[in-house]
Amino acid sequence: MIIQAGYYPILAFVGVPVNVLTTHVLLYKDCGLSPCVRCYLGSMAVADLLVIILDLILRHISIVYREQFKFVESIPVCNIHAVLLYAATDCPVWFTVAFTFDRFVAICCQKLKSKYCSEKTAAVALGTVTVLSCLKNIFWYFMLRTHYWLENNPWFCYGTIGVYDSRVWVTIQFLHHILTPTLPFLLILLLNVFTIRHILVTSRARRRLRAHTDGDGQCDTEMRNRKKSVILLFVISANFILLWSMLMLYSVWDRMFWLGYYSVYLHLFVRELGFMLQLLSCCTNNAIYGVTQTKFRQQLKNVLKYPFTQIHQSIKFTH
Repeated sequence: MIIQAGYYPILAFVGVPVNVLTTHVLLYKDCGLSPCVRCYLGSMAVADLLVIILDLILRHISIVYREQFKFVESIPVCNIHAVLLYAATDCPVWFTVAFTFDRFVAICCQKLKSKYCSEKTAAVALGTVTVLSCLKNIFWYFMLRTHYWLENNPWFCYGTIGVYDSRVWVTIQFLHHILTPTLPFLLILLLNVFTIRHILVTSRARRRLRAHTDGDGQCDTEMRNRKKSVILLFVISANFILLWSMLMLYSVWDRMFWLGYYSVYLHLFVRELGFMLQLLSCCTNNAIYGVTQTKFRQQLKNVLKYPFTQIHQSIKFTH
């Protein structure tokens, strides 16, 4: 709790402006990425920003500083907050799955690439995920009460009468954590395995072909561009899996415990660290774009320098 008291405010202070800048650069600047990819990455940045606001700021910081936020216990909107929070949390996870599938089609299914890998298809996929995430989490409105419970539990509202003793409640919670993030874990791993396999096969074939045609060992431009795209995909996937894995482990174990399986004990420290890592994932994608994408990094520098450039020009004009 002492670490979280410093960690969460710093993460919020960094995460909000970074995600706002990232969204602006991805959606309105030329980053050297296709419109389809920019649509996915921009939507992921927007979803991460919503998670920072709804989960980090309005939930975890108020729990860590519960004495200062006692007044929220009298605000009867907790079940609505829960629906919005869990829907916002689902969105970046399934946006990552949609992006992974899009890159799988682009790399492994050349016949479908021109039809599927478009900005319009990306918008439809992202809109569908958003609507389904909202519908999936409506049940929280009926199973949680309106008043806040300032404890750092997987749920942060008081449950309705009799809900804690209900196997229906436990089963729904278990399925909730299976759908996010356990199923996305498996889908991302499976798609990446197929993508890697395809890349290895095509790379060997291209090397043999080039050896027969010119044999000069020159760099294959197409393979170099594909390599950059694949690196971005794999780093985003690995970042999601690593930072979500601890919270997923604890969530599944906790649901199994309430269903009557007591074989393994996990300390609450695992849950707290899981929350911290999961919230960190809302900021790390921005660093990934900066490290792997040169044009994104340059555009971000231009956006950051813009206010100072305008001030400098105004001063020069006045003189």
